[in-house]
Amino acid sequence: MLRSQLFTKTIKEISSEEQSTNAQLLTRGGFIDKVMAGVYSYLPLGLRVLRKIEQIIREEMNAIGGQEILMPALQPKENWQTTGRWDGFDALYKVKSHSDQEFALGPTHEEIVVPLTKKIIDSYRDLPLYLYQIQTKFRDEPRAKSGILRGREFAMKDLYSFHADEADMDRYYEIAKEAYLKIFKRLELDVLVTEASGGTFSKYSHEFQALCEAGEDTVFYCQCGWAQNKEIAEAKEGDKCSKCAEKIKTGKAIEVGNIFKLKTKYSDPFNLAFKDQDGKDRPVLMGCYGMGSSRIMGALAEINHDDKGIIWPKEVAPFEAVIIAINSKDAEKNQTILKESQKLYQTLQKQKVEVLYDDRQDVTSGEKFMEADLWGIPWRVVISEKTLKEDAAEIKKRGTEKMELSKLDQVAAQIK
Repeated sequence: MLRSQLFTKTIKEISSEEQSTNAQLLTRGGFIDKVMAGVYSYLPLGLRVLRKIEQIIREEMNAIGGQEILMPALQPKENWQTTGRWDGFDALYKVKSHSDQEFALGPTHEEIVVPLTKKIIDSYRDLPLYLYQIQTKFRDEPRAKSGILRGREFAMKDLYSFHADEADMDRYYEIAKEAYLKIFKRLELDVLVTEASGGTFSKYSHEFQALCEAGEDTVFYCQCGWAQNKEIAEAKEGDKCSKCAEKIKTGKAIEVGNIFKLKTKYSDPFNLAFKDQDGKDRPVLMGCYGMGSSRIMGALAEINHDDKGIIWPKEVAPFEAVIIAINSKDAEKNQTILKESQKLYQTLQKQKVEVLYDDRQDVTSGEKFMEADLWGIPWRVVISEKTLKEDAAEIKKRGTEKMELSKLDQVAAQIK
Protein backbone atom coordinates (compact mmCIF):
# COMPACT_ATOMS: atom_id res chain seq x y z
CA MET A 1 0.00 0.00 0.00
CA LEU A 2 1.23 3.47 -0.89
CA ARG A 3 0.76 6.03 1.86
CA SER A 4 -0.36 8.62 -0.66
CA GLN A 5 -3.34 6.41 -1.53
CA LEU A 6 -4.30 5.38 2.00
CA PHE A 7 -7.70 6.64 3.13
CA THR A 8 -6.82 8.06 6.51
CA LYS A 9 -5.67 11.22 8.22
CA THR A 10 -3.78 11.51 11.46
CA ILE A 11 -5.02 14.11 13.94
CA LYS A 12 -2.87 16.06 16.39
CA GLU A 13 -5.66 16.87 18.82
CA ILE A 14 -9.08 15.31 19.32
CA SER A 15 -12.17 16.21 21.30
CA SER A 16 -11.77 16.33 25.06
CA GLU A 17 -14.84 14.06 25.23
CA GLU A 18 -12.61 11.14 24.25
CA GLN A 19 -10.92 10.55 27.57
CA SER A 20 -9.95 6.90 27.19
CA THR A 21 -6.49 6.10 25.86
CA ASN A 22 -7.74 3.68 23.21
CA ALA A 23 -10.18 6.22 21.78
CA GLN A 24 -7.54 8.94 21.69
CA LEU A 25 -4.86 6.81 20.03
CA LEU A 26 -7.16 5.05 17.58
CA THR A 27 -8.84 8.32 16.57
CA ARG A 28 -5.58 10.28 16.31
CA GLY A 29 -4.09 7.50 14.19
CA GLY A 30 -7.04 7.37 11.83
CA PHE A 31 -8.00 3.81 12.75
CA ILE A 32 -11.56 4.74 13.72
CA ASP A 33 -13.92 7.69 13.35
CA LYS A 34 -16.59 8.52 15.90
CA VAL A 35 -20.11 8.76 14.48
CA MET A 36 -21.87 9.26 17.82
CA ALA A 37 -21.53 8.04 21.39
CA GLY A 38 -20.70 4.33 21.33
CA VAL A 39 -20.66 4.05 17.53
CA TYR A 40 -17.55 4.18 15.34
CA SER A 41 -16.59 3.71 11.71
CA TYR A 42 -13.54 1.51 11.12
CA LEU A 43 -11.23 3.08 8.54
CA PRO A 44 -8.79 0.97 6.46
CA LEU A 45 -6.07 0.84 9.13
CA GLY A 46 -8.54 -0.05 11.87
CA LEU A 47 -10.38 -2.60 9.78
CA ARG A 48 -7.10 -4.34 8.93
CA VAL A 49 -6.40 -4.73 12.66
CA LEU A 50 -9.94 -5.88 13.45
CA ARG A 51 -9.99 -8.44 10.63
CA LYS A 52 -6.64 -9.88 11.76
CA ILE A 53 -7.96 -10.29 15.30
CA GLU A 54 -11.05 -11.99 13.91
CA GLN A 55 -8.97 -14.30 11.71
CA ILE A 56 -6.99 -15.51 14.72
CA ILE A 57 -10.26 -16.16 16.54
CA ARG A 58 -11.68 -17.92 13.47
CA GLU A 59 -8.68 -20.22 13.10
CA GLU A 60 -8.82 -21.34 16.74
CA MET A 61 -12.60 -21.84 16.65
CA ASN A 62 -12.25 -23.98 13.52
CA ALA A 63 -9.52 -25.97 15.27
CA ILE A 64 -11.96 -27.10 17.99
CA GLY A 65 -14.66 -28.13 15.54
CA GLY A 66 -16.55 -24.86 15.23
CA GLN A 67 -18.56 -24.30 12.05
CA GLU A 68 -18.97 -20.67 11.07
CA ILE A 69 -22.40 -19.31 10.26
CA LEU A 70 -23.89 -15.82 10.08
CA MET A 71 -27.16 -15.04 11.81
CA PRO A 72 -29.30 -11.91 11.39
CA ALA A 73 -28.97 -8.81 13.52
CA LEU A 74 -32.70 -8.14 13.08
CA GLN A 75 -34.61 -10.63 15.22
CA PRO A 76 -38.34 -11.29 15.73
CA LYS A 77 -40.00 -10.13 18.93
CA GLU A 78 -41.70 -13.50 19.32
CA ASN A 79 -38.41 -15.32 19.89
CA TRP A 80 -37.45 -12.92 22.67
CA GLN A 81 -40.89 -13.31 24.24
CA THR A 82 -40.42 -17.08 24.21
CA THR A 83 -37.34 -16.78 26.42
CA GLY A 84 -38.87 -14.04 28.56
CA ARG A 85 -36.18 -11.55 27.60
CA TRP A 86 -38.25 -9.09 25.55
CA ASP A 87 -39.07 -7.21 28.74
CA GLY A 88 -36.23 -8.60 30.84
CA PHE A 89 -33.14 -7.55 28.84
CA ASP A 90 -32.51 -3.92 29.79
CA ALA A 91 -30.06 -3.13 26.97
CA LEU A 92 -32.26 -4.51 24.18
CA TYR A 93 -32.79 -2.21 21.18
CA LYS A 94 -36.39 -2.50 19.99
CA VAL A 95 -37.48 -1.29 16.56
CA LYS A 96 -40.86 -1.11 14.88
CA SER A 97 -41.66 -1.47 11.18
CA HIS A 98 -44.14 0.62 9.16
CA SER A 99 -46.70 -2.14 9.76
CA ASP A 100 -46.15 -1.91 13.54
CA GLN A 101 -44.30 -5.24 13.64
CA GLU A 102 -41.65 -5.22 16.38
CA PHE A 103 -38.10 -6.53 16.24
CA ALA A 104 -34.96 -6.63 18.34
CA LEU A 105 -31.47 -5.68 17.22
CA GLY A 106 -29.43 -8.62 18.40
CA PRO A 107 -27.21 -8.11 21.44
CA THR A 108 -26.72 -11.88 21.49
CA HIS A 109 -28.07 -14.79 19.46
CA GLU A 110 -29.52 -17.56 21.64
CA GLU A 111 -32.99 -16.56 20.40
CA ILE A 112 -31.90 -17.29 16.82
CA VAL A 113 -29.44 -20.18 17.11
CA VAL A 114 -31.74 -22.43 19.17
CA PRO A 115 -34.69 -22.29 16.73
CA LEU A 116 -32.15 -22.81 13.93
CA THR A 117 -30.67 -25.96 15.43
CA LYS A 118 -34.13 -27.28 16.27
CA LYS A 119 -34.58 -27.71 12.50
CA ILE A 120 -31.41 -29.81 12.32
CA ILE A 121 -31.01 -31.71 15.61
CA ASP A 122 -33.23 -34.77 15.86
CA SER A 123 -31.17 -37.68 17.13
CA TYR A 124 -28.22 -38.28 19.45
CA ARG A 125 -26.30 -38.87 16.22
CA ASP A 126 -26.57 -35.12 15.49
CA LEU A 127 -24.66 -34.26 18.65
CA PRO A 128 -22.35 -32.74 19.67
CA LEU A 129 -22.57 -29.65 17.46
CA TYR A 130 -20.53 -26.43 17.56
CA LEU A 131 -21.66 -23.28 15.73
CA TYR A 132 -20.10 -19.82 15.84
CA GLN A 133 -20.31 -16.45 14.16
CA ILE A 134 -18.42 -13.17 14.12
CA GLN A 135 -20.97 -10.41 13.83
CA THR A 136 -22.06 -6.93 14.79
CA LYS A 137 -24.02 -6.70 18.04
CA PHE A 138 -26.17 -3.91 19.46
CA ARG A 139 -26.71 -2.96 23.09
CA ASP A 140 -28.53 0.10 24.38
CA GLU A 141 -25.84 1.06 26.85
CA PRO A 142 -27.13 3.85 29.11
CA ARG A 143 -23.68 5.43 29.12
CA ALA A 144 -21.44 4.33 26.27
CA LYS A 145 -17.87 5.12 27.21
CA SER A 146 -14.21 4.10 27.01
CA GLY A 147 -13.99 4.26 23.23
CA ILE A 148 -14.45 0.85 21.65
CA LEU A 149 -14.22 -0.92 25.01
CA ARG A 150 -17.92 -0.31 25.64
CA GLY A 151 -20.01 0.65 22.64
CA ARG A 152 -23.61 0.51 21.51
CA GLU A 153 -22.54 -1.23 18.32
CA PHE A 154 -19.61 -3.65 18.45
CA ALA A 155 -18.08 -6.75 16.90
CA MET A 156 -18.22 -10.06 18.70
CA LYS A 157 -17.62 -13.77 18.23
CA ASP A 158 -20.15 -16.06 19.83
CA LEU A 159 -19.83 -19.84 19.81
CA TYR A 160 -22.66 -22.14 20.88
CA SER A 161 -22.15 -25.81 21.67
CA PHE A 162 -24.88 -28.47 21.83
CA HIS A 163 -24.55 -31.70 23.80
CA ALA A 164 -26.36 -34.87 24.77
CA ASP A 165 -25.12 -34.95 28.38
CA GLU A 166 -23.26 -32.94 31.01
CA ALA A 167 -20.07 -34.96 30.72
CA ASP A 168 -19.73 -34.01 27.07
CA MET A 169 -20.63 -30.39 27.81
CA ASP A 170 -17.98 -30.24 30.56
CA ARG A 171 -15.41 -31.83 28.25
CA TYR A 172 -15.95 -29.26 25.51
CA TYR A 173 -16.03 -26.40 28.01
CA GLU A 174 -12.43 -27.18 28.94
CA ILE A 175 -11.45 -27.47 25.27
CA ALA A 176 -12.96 -24.05 24.58
CA LYS A 177 -11.15 -22.59 27.59
CA GLU A 178 -7.81 -23.79 26.21
CA ALA A 179 -8.66 -22.43 22.76
CA TYR A 180 -9.30 -19.03 24.30
CA LEU A 181 -5.89 -19.10 25.96
CA LYS A 182 -4.29 -19.92 22.59
CA ILE A 183 -6.04 -16.94 21.03
CA PHE A 184 -4.84 -14.54 23.70
CA LYS A 185 -1.32 -15.93 23.49
CA ARG A 186 -1.28 -15.22 19.74
CA LEU A 187 -2.62 -11.74 20.47
CA GLU A 188 0.16 -11.24 23.04
CA LEU A 189 -2.52 -10.28 25.54
CA ASP A 190 -2.00 -11.49 29.11
CA VAL A 191 -5.28 -12.59 30.67
CA LEU A 192 -6.47 -14.01 33.96
CA VAL A 193 -8.92 -16.91 33.75
CA THR A 194 -11.28 -15.45 36.30
CA GLU A 195 -14.00 -17.29 38.16
CA ALA A 196 -17.33 -15.48 37.92
CA SER A 197 -20.89 -16.26 38.84
CA GLY A 198 -22.29 -19.35 37.15
CA GLY A 199 -25.86 -18.37 37.92
CA THR A 200 -28.16 -21.29 38.66
CA PHE A 201 -26.33 -23.60 36.25
CA SER A 202 -22.87 -24.12 37.68
CA LYS A 203 -20.71 -22.89 40.52
CA TYR A 204 -18.64 -20.73 38.20
CA SER A 205 -18.50 -19.36 34.70
CA HIS A 206 -15.16 -17.99 33.53
CA GLU A 207 -14.16 -14.55 32.32
CA PHE A 208 -10.90 -13.72 30.57
CA GLN A 209 -9.69 -10.52 32.17
CA ALA A 210 -6.78 -8.33 31.05
CA LEU A 211 -5.37 -6.22 33.88
CA CYS A 212 -5.65 -2.53 33.02
CA GLU A 213 -6.44 0.61 35.01
CA ALA A 214 -9.04 1.54 32.38
CA GLY A 215 -10.98 -1.67 33.06
CA GLU A 216 -14.47 -1.61 34.52
CA ASP A 217 -14.16 -4.88 36.45
CA THR A 218 -12.33 -5.47 39.71
CA VAL A 219 -10.63 -8.82 40.13
CA PHE A 220 -8.81 -10.51 42.98
CA TYR A 221 -5.89 -12.58 41.73
CA CYS A 222 -2.71 -14.38 42.68
CA GLN A 223 0.58 -14.91 40.87
CA CYS A 224 -0.23 -18.64 40.63
CA GLY A 225 -3.06 -17.87 38.22
CA TRP A 226 -6.04 -18.02 40.59
CA ALA A 227 -8.51 -15.17 40.03
CA GLN A 228 -12.08 -14.27 40.95
CA ASN A 229 -14.36 -11.42 39.96
CA LYS A 230 -15.06 -9.11 42.91
CA GLU A 231 -18.82 -9.71 42.54
CA ILE A 232 -18.48 -13.37 43.70
CA ALA A 233 -15.14 -13.20 45.47
CA GLU A 234 -14.66 -15.54 48.42
CA ALA A 235 -11.47 -13.76 49.43
CA LYS A 236 -10.15 -10.22 49.54
CA GLU A 237 -6.91 -8.36 48.97
CA GLY A 238 -4.20 -9.48 51.36
CA ASP A 239 -5.76 -12.87 52.10
CA LYS A 240 -3.72 -15.98 51.47
CA CYS A 241 -4.42 -17.72 48.17
CA SER A 242 -6.14 -21.07 48.67
CA LYS A 243 -3.92 -22.62 46.00
CA CYS A 244 -0.43 -21.38 46.84
CA ALA A 245 -0.69 -19.39 50.12
CA GLU A 246 0.73 -16.21 48.53
CA LYS A 247 -1.03 -12.90 49.21
CA ILE A 248 -3.99 -12.06 46.99
CA LYS A 249 -3.82 -8.84 44.96
CA THR A 250 -6.56 -6.70 43.46
CA GLY A 251 -6.71 -4.81 40.19
CA LYS A 252 -8.90 -3.28 37.51
CA ALA A 253 -9.38 -5.36 34.39
CA ILE A 254 -10.98 -5.42 30.94
CA GLU A 255 -13.16 -8.46 30.23
CA VAL A 256 -12.23 -9.65 26.74
CA GLY A 257 -14.04 -12.99 26.75
CA ASN A 258 -16.34 -15.24 28.75
CA ILE A 259 -17.55 -18.84 28.68
CA PHE A 260 -20.72 -20.15 30.30
CA LYS A 261 -22.58 -23.43 30.75
CA LEU A 262 -26.16 -22.66 29.74
CA LYS A 263 -27.39 -26.25 30.18
CA THR A 264 -31.11 -26.13 29.18
CA LYS A 265 -31.83 -22.44 29.84
CA TYR A 266 -32.64 -21.80 26.17
CA SER A 267 -33.32 -25.36 25.06
CA ASP A 268 -36.37 -25.64 27.31
CA PRO A 269 -38.30 -22.56 26.09
CA PHE A 270 -37.91 -23.66 22.46
CA ASN A 271 -38.28 -27.37 23.26
CA LEU A 272 -34.92 -28.21 21.69
CA ALA A 273 -34.64 -31.97 22.25
CA PHE A 274 -33.14 -35.11 20.72
CA LYS A 275 -34.01 -38.80 20.74
CA ASP A 276 -31.50 -40.88 22.67
CA GLN A 277 -30.46 -44.45 21.83
CA ASP A 278 -33.63 -45.75 23.47
CA GLY A 279 -35.83 -43.44 21.43
CA LYS A 280 -36.66 -41.20 24.37
CA ASP A 281 -36.80 -37.42 24.05
CA ARG A 282 -34.15 -35.61 26.07
CA PRO A 283 -33.30 -31.89 26.24
CA VAL A 284 -30.18 -30.65 24.49
CA LEU A 285 -27.59 -29.08 26.79
CA MET A 286 -25.75 -25.95 25.67
CA GLY A 287 -22.63 -23.92 26.34
CA CYS A 288 -21.90 -20.41 25.10
CA TYR A 289 -18.53 -18.78 24.53
CA GLY A 290 -18.25 -15.05 23.82
CA MET A 291 -15.31 -12.94 22.74
CA GLY A 292 -15.43 -9.25 21.81
CA SER A 293 -13.17 -8.73 18.80
CA SER A 294 -13.58 -4.95 18.72
CA ARG A 295 -13.13 -4.80 22.51
CA ILE A 296 -9.90 -6.78 22.14
CA MET A 297 -8.69 -4.19 19.64
CA GLY A 298 -9.45 -1.45 22.16
CA ALA A 299 -7.77 -3.38 24.97
CA LEU A 300 -4.60 -3.88 22.92
CA ALA A 301 -4.40 -0.14 22.22
CA GLU A 302 -5.19 0.67 25.86
CA ILE A 303 -2.48 -1.63 27.21
CA ASN A 304 0.23 -1.58 24.51
CA HIS A 305 1.34 2.00 23.93
CA ASP A 306 3.94 4.57 24.85
CA ASP A 307 4.04 8.36 24.58
CA LYS A 308 4.50 8.07 20.80
CA GLY A 309 1.52 5.87 20.02
CA ILE A 310 0.32 2.29 19.81
CA ILE A 311 2.60 -0.76 19.84
CA TRP A 312 0.62 -3.50 18.07
CA PRO A 313 1.44 -7.20 18.47
CA LYS A 314 2.98 -8.45 15.22
CA GLU A 315 0.04 -10.69 14.26
CA VAL A 316 -2.52 -7.87 14.25
CA ALA A 317 -0.53 -4.77 13.20
CA PRO A 318 -2.06 -3.09 10.13
CA PHE A 319 1.25 -3.57 8.28
CA GLU A 320 4.39 -5.49 9.14
CA ALA A 321 6.69 -2.72 7.97
CA VAL A 322 6.73 0.86 6.75
CA ILE A 323 9.32 2.15 4.29
CA ILE A 324 10.37 5.77 4.70
CA ALA A 325 12.58 7.48 2.13
CA ILE A 326 14.61 10.45 3.37
CA ASN A 327 14.99 13.01 0.63
CA SER A 328 18.36 14.34 -0.45
CA LYS A 329 19.01 17.93 -1.48
CA ASP A 330 20.88 16.53 -4.46
CA ALA A 331 18.31 15.84 -7.19
CA GLU A 332 20.22 12.95 -8.73
CA LYS A 333 20.83 11.25 -5.38
CA ASN A 334 17.20 11.82 -4.48
CA GLN A 335 16.10 9.95 -7.58
CA THR A 336 18.32 7.05 -6.57
CA ILE A 337 16.78 7.02 -3.08
CA LEU A 338 13.25 6.95 -4.51
CA LYS A 339 14.21 4.27 -7.04
CA GLU A 340 15.71 2.00 -4.37
CA SER A 341 12.77 2.61 -2.03
CA GLN A 342 10.31 1.63 -4.75
CA LYS A 343 12.40 -1.42 -5.60
CA LEU A 344 12.49 -2.55 -1.95
CA TYR A 345 8.74 -1.99 -1.67
CA GLN A 346 8.14 -4.29 -4.64
CA THR A 347 10.60 -6.87 -3.30
CA LEU A 348 8.91 -7.01 0.10
CA GLN A 349 5.52 -7.39 -1.53
CA LYS A 350 6.78 -10.32 -3.62
CA GLN A 351 8.11 -11.93 -0.45
CA LYS A 352 4.66 -11.62 1.18
CA VAL A 353 5.58 -8.87 3.61
CA GLU A 354 2.65 -6.54 4.33
CA VAL A 355 4.34 -3.22 3.72
CA LEU A 356 3.31 0.42 3.61
CA TYR A 357 5.53 2.68 1.52
CA ASP A 358 5.39 6.34 2.55
CA ASP A 359 5.87 7.79 -0.92
CA ARG A 360 4.79 11.34 -0.08
CA GLN A 361 7.21 14.03 -1.22
CA ASP A 362 5.60 17.00 0.52
CA VAL A 363 5.92 15.65 4.09
CA THR A 364 9.01 15.90 6.27
CA SER A 365 10.88 12.83 7.49
CA GLY A 366 10.07 13.81 11.07
CA GLU A 367 6.35 13.78 10.33
CA LYS A 368 6.67 10.38 8.68
CA PHE A 369 8.52 8.98 11.71
CA MET A 370 5.89 10.36 14.08
CA GLU A 371 3.09 8.85 12.05
CA ALA A 372 4.76 5.43 11.85
CA ASP A 373 5.19 5.43 15.64
CA LEU A 374 1.59 6.51 16.20
CA TRP A 375 0.37 3.65 14.00
CA GLY A 376 2.47 1.09 15.87
CA ILE A 377 3.80 -0.64 12.76
CA PRO A 378 6.34 -3.23 14.02
CA TRP A 379 9.23 -2.38 11.65
CA ARG A 380 10.42 0.97 10.33
CA VAL A 381 12.68 0.74 7.29
CA VAL A 382 14.53 3.92 6.33
CA ILE A 383 16.40 4.47 3.08
CA SER A 384 18.61 7.52 2.76
CA GLU A 385 21.71 8.78 1.04
CA LYS A 386 23.73 7.54 4.03
CA THR A 387 22.31 4.01 4.08
CA LEU A 388 22.68 3.52 0.32
CA LYS A 389 26.43 4.03 0.66
CA GLU A 390 26.31 0.64 2.42
CA ASP A 391 23.73 -0.77 -0.01
CA ALA A 392 21.49 -1.04 3.05
CA ALA A 393 18.48 0.29 4.90
CA GLU A 394 18.22 1.34 8.53
CA ILE A 395 15.69 -0.80 10.34
CA LYS A 396 14.14 -0.23 13.76
CA LYS A 397 11.62 -2.26 15.72
CA ARG A 398 8.71 -0.31 17.23
CA GLY A 399 9.03 0.09 20.96
CA THR A 400 12.82 -0.10 20.97
CA GLU A 401 15.52 2.50 20.38
CA LYS A 402 17.97 0.16 18.67
CA MET A 403 18.61 0.89 15.00
CA GLU A 404 20.77 -1.20 12.71
CA LEU A 405 21.74 -1.45 9.09
CA SER A 406 20.44 -4.33 7.02
CA LYS A 407 21.50 -5.10 3.46
CA LEU A 408 18.63 -4.36 1.10
CA ASP A 409 18.38 -7.99 0.03
CA GLN A 410 18.16 -9.09 3.69
CA VAL A 411 15.43 -6.75 4.92
CA ALA A 412 12.55 -9.16 4.25
CA ALA A 413 14.29 -12.01 6.09
CA GLN A 414 15.02 -9.80 9.08
CA ILE A 415 11.40 -8.60 9.29
CA LYS A 416 10.10 -12.16 9.04
